[in-house]
Amino acid sequence: MRSIFFTGFPGFLGAELLPRILSGDEELRATCLVQPQYAALAKERLAAMPAGMSERVELVEGDVTESIKASPADVVEIHHLAAVYDLMVRRDVAMRVNVDGTHHVLDFAERCPKLRRLHYVSTCFVSGRYPGLFRETDLEKGQTFNNYYEETKYLAEVEVQARMRGGLPGTIYRPSSVVGDSMTGATQKYDGVYFVMQWLMRQPKIAILPVVGRPREYHFNAVPCDFVVDAIAGLAPVPESLGQVYNLADPAPLTVDETIRAVASATGRLVVRVPLPRAVAKGALDHVPGMYRLMRIPSASVDYFVHPTEYDTTNLRRDLPGVKIPNLRDYLPRLVEFVRAHPEIGSAAMV
Repeated sequence: MRSIFFTGFPGFLGAELLPRILSGDEELRATCLVQPQYAALAKERLAAMPAGMSERVELVEGDVTESIKASPADVVEIHHLAAVYDLMVRRDVAMRVNVDGTHHVLDFAERCPKLRRLHYVSTCFVSGRYPGLFRETDLEKGQTFNNYYEETKYLAEVEVQARMRGGLPGTIYRPSSVVGDSMTGATQKYDGVYFVMQWLMRQPKIAILPVVGRPREYHFNAVPCDFVVDAIAGLAPVPESLGQVYNLADPAPLTVDETIRAVASATGRLVVRVPLPRAVAKGALDHVPGMYRLMRIPSASVDYFVHPTEYDTTNLRRDLPGVKIPNLRDYLPRLVEFVRAHPEIGSAAMV
């Protein structure tokens, strides 16, 4: 019997990726490590899979923050997606989930006698605030970090790459800011550019938006979740992808200025911009009474509208020829439609 070990189900990307992986091999089975608080949701998502597929999936309650007890005997591939994605996360929580959790998965991988590959989902933001082009071959560049999410994902990838140099077969995928499905707009969480959308939608047709930095000089790099899933599913079986790192980013992202214009158009708002220094905007959100309650924009998200890093996608374009990355401007209306139809969705991370 051949099986995959999967973390991050029933999360945003994991719920879409697992059936894609299983659909490519009808003999393949999966063991999903699921936190107890998400067991009911995992069963619900499992029941929504195509007929016959759910019977090949075993849900095992557990947590990556503890040593993994699953049997390694038949595991041929590991997909490690579990992480805490929260820009305001405390360092101790991020270290426990993102760093210690990855260590436990790596230790488990080294106990799997039939392992062909570990597929590890990192993030483009291991770049921190590196100024300039961050290549797929880059990692330790002396960069500083905006928050503990970035720092701990960086520390985790440092360990993954060290194990790969030591002989562990692996592939690393680094998505940039992930938004909803480019065709349906569907998402499980509102963050990033969604905060701007929601702020504008709570205002009249003429809306006020604080704008930091130089919006025509900085870029906002976002990719839809269906592109990320398609890219991982497409690269995972390719022999050439073994040992590689892929920046799953838009090679031609909109500037922040273009992003604001696109969000304004999609929400039907005429935006009056109020220029502010980055430190003043963050300080107001954190310390001015009532400001965060009014705007509902976490101060940590401000950093990504003055982000100094661009992302190289050479490996991605070489090993996934013909890949098409939808442009944010083209599918923003669908994201807005979904937000309007689903006000019940929040911004809390799965932890």
